Amino acid sequence: MSGLAILVTTVDDEDEARALARAALSAKLAACVQIHPIRSCYVWKGEMREEPEFLLHMKARGEDYGALAELVRRQHSYETPEILRVDVTEANPDYLAWAIEATRR
Repeated sequence: MSGLAILVTTVDDEDEARALARAALSAKLAACVQIHPIRSCYVWKGEMREEPEFLLHMKARGEDYGALAELVRRQHSYETPEILRVDVTEANPDYLAWAIEATRR
């Protein structure tokens, strides 16, 4: 449909979030990266945890998702990083055109 995908990941440090955002934008693998402070509750290695994190939404062309996911995997500090793909089935046509142009290499 729109050809836009959102890569979702979390990190525990705002500097790392910004570094991932800059790397994705510099490589033109993302048109926009939103960074949100959140609190995550989860079980890791049998232990319940509740910690502050930063949630990143990286808007990318679907065809660039694999390269973006690899960039995140390489630079991420977590042993098992969250890397989720959300395909956009509808989008504002003007926003979509901007996102595609912003990631044109």
